[in-house]
Amino acid sequence: MTDPAPTPMATEDRDAAGTALAAEAARYADLGWMRGTSGNLSVTLGRHPLRLAVTASGLDKGELTPRDVVIVDEYGHATPDQPEPVPRPSAEAGLHARIARVAGAGAVVHIHVLAAVLAAERWPAGVALRDLEMLKGFGRQAHDDLVTVPVVPNSQDMRVLGDAFEDRFDPATPALLVARHGLYVWGTDLVQARHRAECLEWLLRFVLAADLDLGDQPDPLTRRARR
Repeated sequence: MTDPAPTPMATEDRDAAGTALAAEAARYADLGWMRGTSGNLSVTLGRHPLRLAVTASGLDKGELTPRDVVIVDEYGHATPDQPEPVPRPSAEAGLHARIARVAGAGAVVHIHVLAAVLAAERWPAGVALRDLEMLKGFGRQAHDDLVTVPVVPNSQDMRVLGDAFEDRFDPATPALLVARHGLYVWGTDLVQARHRAECLEWLLRFVLAADLDLGDQPDPLTRRARR
């Protein structure tokens, strides 16, 4: 028995996703987190087969319209079953799709915040965070919960980046830093992903400003055992 053909994506579905993505992109642009045409956002529209709505490439993220969105498949390729005209999807749509598949993300945020680039440069093995109240907004505990945000080398090949992400993936840490590039954060929807992005940006700015030597911090479990 063959699988049924995928249902064509309706114009209203793409427009609804585009409206939400444009509003979120404008927020990040206002914060200076999507300078120029950088960054991209996505929402997951379906799982079987995997379908994502991704912001279109090469556009000012503060001026997107509901039409500036592309439906992509599990490889980040634009699908044929969507209304014309079809904008060009972001070059990073393939990584969005990999995150949606592996992490079960409902929305993915990719922004080029300076704190993420600086933190990845200083701690290329991963950025360790603990004992900070803001971690609760990131979906973790404020105390005695070691959160290590993975760092992977940058690549223009989304298969290479996707493999690096999957190799370092921790279901409890919904974030990834790409060296000399930016960060990816995900959540069940755009609002949760936004909150996590805001909290992570704050956390990264804190560890950079505090000038911490993260490599010398004791493991919280070991510290408890010594009390």
